[in-house]
Amino acid sequence: MTQSTTKTAVHSSQNDESKGNSTWWILFIILTVLSFGTRLYKVDEPDHVCWDETHFGKMGSWYINRTFFFDVHPPLGKMLIALSGVLTGYNGSFPFEKPGDKYEGVNYIGMREFCTILGGALIPFTFVSIWEMTHSLNAATLSASLVLFDVGTLTLTQYILLDPILLFFMLASFVGICKFRSYTLYEFSVNWWFWLIFTGVTMACCVCVKFVGLFQVTFIGLMTIADLWFILGKLSKPISYTVKHFVARFVCLIILPILVYVGFFYIHLFILNKSGNGDGFYSSAFQSKLQGNSLHNASMPKDVSFGAIITLKNHRTGGGYLHSHWHLYPENVGAKQQQITTYAHKDENNRWLVKFYNDDEKISINDTVRLLKHGDMIRLEHVPTRRNLHSHREPAPITRKHYQVTGYGENGTGDYNDVWKVFVDGGSDGNIVSAVTSKIKLVHVLQHCVLTTSNKQLPKWAFEQHEVTCSPNLRDTNSYWNVEDNINSKLPNVSFEVYSPNFFARFIESHAVMFQGNAGLKPKEGEVTSKPWQWPINYKGQFFSGNNYKIYLLGNPVIWWGNIVVMLLYNLISIWKAIINKRKSNQNNETVADSKQQLLTTCNWLFIGWGLHYIPFYAMGRVLYFHHYFSAFLYSSMLTGVTIGYLLEMIKTSKPTLIRKTIYDGLIGFIYASIIFSFYLYSPLAYGMSGPISTEQNSTMFGLRWLDSWEF
Repeated sequence: MTQSTTKTAVHSSQNDESKGNSTWWILFIILTVLSFGTRLYKVDEPDHVCWDETHFGKMGSWYINRTFFFDVHPPLGKMLIALSGVLTGYNGSFPFEKPGDKYEGVNYIGMREFCTILGGALIPFTFVSIWEMTHSLNAATLSASLVLFDVGTLTLTQYILLDPILLFFMLASFVGICKFRSYTLYEFSVNWWFWLIFTGVTMACCVCVKFVGLFQVTFIGLMTIADLWFILGKLSKPISYTVKHFVARFVCLIILPILVYVGFFYIHLFILNKSGNGDGFYSSAFQSKLQGNSLHNASMPKDVSFGAIITLKNHRTGGGYLHSHWHLYPENVGAKQQQITTYAHKDENNRWLVKFYNDDEKISINDTVRLLKHGDMIRLEHVPTRRNLHSHREPAPITRKHYQVTGYGENGTGDYNDVWKVFVDGGSDGNIVSAVTSKIKLVHVLQHCVLTTSNKQLPKWAFEQHEVTCSPNLRDTNSYWNVEDNINSKLPNVSFEVYSPNFFARFIESHAVMFQGNAGLKPKEGEVTSKPWQWPINYKGQFFSGNNYKIYLLGNPVIWWGNIVVMLLYNLISIWKAIINKRKSNQNNETVADSKQQLLTTCNWLFIGWGLHYIPFYAMGRVLYFHHYFSAFLYSSMLTGVTIGYLLEMIKTSKPTLIRKTIYDGLIGFIYASIIFSFYLYSPLAYGMSGPISTEQNSTMFGLRWLDSWEF
């Protein structure tokens, strides 16, 4: 391309931009109105709990009631759901027990509308971000339309879920970085600073809704690095200029987001100050900060003695309580004796009586109290069932190289396989075992193994609690326990307030528990899960409501399959452009300007965004669901819009003729007609289906089940 041609193209682009102002606003308003109209339509239906509303609605209620709970996600999304509930008259009383429960007399609509409004903002966000990157109305309008007319995105953003909040902050941060980059000629102006700060704050919010927001942080980080690399190459500027840009980004995109993120956790821990059913996932010291917890302002003996009734909590992050119940191990699972497990919740079945190992040393009522010390041998009797903690050379249920741990005996009488030796971590003979603070090991005297938990979930016969074993490896990292409850009327009570952790200790522990909880998420029996390879091809959806009023999460197949085709096309175009540029570079030792290069560069970034939000799921060991793909779907839709915009620009600007204009208009008409008509056909998936299933001829969805794996 010659210099004059380049100038003409640039001039033409500027003319298009200047004359497109009114058109820009018309398209923006139309898309925004359609977005909120399609999202808020039937937002109150169905009037019962749908899919994961049972989790996040319940957590919103717990925030309103200030009740502590455990969740694998950071707090911001649930806090916003609770706030929206409070502002719209919900009092936090509905239990959200299971999908299908009717919202009878409950003001749930405000929380749904809040999530739906955030979901509705995705379309104007898409339009603005693509416009800022390309200054192409075709690309911006088509990208926004693909998100607007996808029934899957519509479904996912109409309910009390974290996904609309996550997607909102994700695209808000993308808008922020795109707007910020558009102020290159106005560096360090008020607008430049505003959009940089806006990007940092929304990026932090994205991570504070779900940890997958880190993919967005990585994406924005790569864009920032590319910008700084370009700035470093401005040889006309002093090095201080580059340093100034680096410091601005470091403060606004690293320091500020960290402060915002930590701030939300401070609010989270401040609000949830009452004991709840999630306490057991956290350390004894952590629990001491919760009102109503047995350790809050605890008044119990500091030292543990023989004759005390105690609970033992595994010291690993998220460790449960040593637990037993009346049920026995089933046939072919070691000895058919009483089950021993760990359980994450406080329960009467967590209580154990500390006894002398030798019956001849039983404490009489008049004996002085004897404190439990490092090196003492003991028996632990399960208080409700009166069976002793026991191990023998039978393989454990799951970890076959470890020994089985059982409850054995009758009325506290067993055998010498019930005897354990107590060791205090870092202790020596004579060191007293203290409640809460002492880390102890229990070593089996006869089998020379240590009591531990594998953290592996047992089957339903053990109520999916976690396995307890006796490990021959005496250095097993999961073999540390601490005494939490310590009941003994013969010893004076003391306050444990001194052991309460500060905010940063609780902040760090919260993350350790969340990371472990995420890694431990496994599919439950009968649960509908999916694999990452299934997501882009729209292989299988998921029921949000399975009653007479059915809601089914599935992407618009025309859009989803079109995205795959266009992504392949984009890669072919990229290869072709690379070859052409290389050949031209060899012939003429200068870079050839291309008026459409901005579109192609945008495609490259969108492809990176798609990859960062999709490919990492292949490496995850946790259970995965179809809805995890929607962040990547937004980027693939934008990639489709910009790629098609690039092709349309090629048709439009290369020697315009009547035939080319006809092809151009025909393609645009065909594309929009296809996505709008397919939205019309599949909209019942989002708005509700009733009557026969789609395979029956009298069904309203008959003929639309294009894959057998679709279940509507």
